[in-house]
Amino acid sequence: MIKSLALAATLVAGGAAPAEQLDSWITARWASAAVMRVHDGAGTWSHAAGEGHVNGHFRIGSVTKAFVATVVLQLVDEGRVALDHPVSRYVEGVPKGDVITVRQVLDHSSGLYDYAHEVGWSTNRWRGAARFRSYQPRELLDVAFSRPSNFEPGEGWKYSNTNYVVAGLLVEKVTGRPYGAEVTDRIIKPLRLRHTSVPGNRPWLPLPRARGYTAVDGRLVDATLMNPSLDWAAGEMISTTRDLGRFLDALLGGRLISPESLAAMRTTRETGSIFAYGLGLQRYDLPCGQSVWGHGGELIGYLTYAVRSDDGRTAVLSYNPLPGKMPAEAVIELFSAVYC
Repeated sequence: MIKSLALAATLVAGGAAPAEQLDSWITARWASAAVMRVHDGAGTWSHAAGEGHVNGHFRIGSVTKAFVATVVLQLVDEGRVALDHPVSRYVEGVPKGDVITVRQVLDHSSGLYDYAHEVGWSTNRWRGAARFRSYQPRELLDVAFSRPSNFEPGEGWKYSNTNYVVAGLLVEKVTGRPYGAEVTDRIIKPLRLRHTSVPGNRPWLPLPRARGYTAVDGRLVDATLMNPSLDWAAGEMISTTRDLGRFLDALLGGRLISPESLAAMRTTRETGSIFAYGLGLQRYDLPCGQSVWGHGGELIGYLTYAVRSDDGRTAVLSYNPLPGKMPAEAVIELFSAVYC
């Protein structure tokens, strides 16, 4: 779907057109489906390949963290939370919680062990019938807190889903409401994100959708349906390319949090990977020197990247990987075609 011929021409002029690249992923059997949406002042461009649908719903995985961090920063703006207060003021039972700050929870410098590293505790891996089990947030923390911390608070960086389970509980403690209700009332409803949801224990994915697959004992199995409560505030949400683009545009355009909170969110730590990390926000530096802000997410059968440049261009990609290893350069090349 192209709503702007000028935008489409710009995308093609940068090299291999993004649509051609997405189609090639299907041909190479790197993915069973892919959908991308790009929006800027010239209009909107979108394309679906394979089993994909331009308006398809998908599991956004850790892009959920950007929503949760936004709610925490709204509470900071309201004077109900302070970034440099110890997290123990808001959540009980966190090891070294009297030293770990809210800021360190949000930027993954707390040192807290990631429960998802334990066998059977990651939604990125096949769990058989256990994928329909319901989990409580404290169960996840019990697993995490049974292991030593990765490092002393503030003395390193390591991505940990545990941090955002803690952040979700912080939201609930401060507001007295489920974190998902706060995300809904503070972000989803005001922005009219009609196809974005916090599913809780519900295993289904709304239509239209592309199915997610994984390999089990050498054969491909359908991993679309699952109870995402194992990820909870670290990665359970569902959305579409349009809704994620609208969310990022509002967040990075300064319509959801104060300038001070947005500046804090964009203050990053180096991670030794392809991104730098702020407060629930990743910065990706493309080969051409352009930087984009957003978050990536993975949940078995689904991979998502949602980003925005400071000139207001948003690009959201969701694809359903197949067991063959897709080169990391393919994603970089795709976003380079949009932004470079």
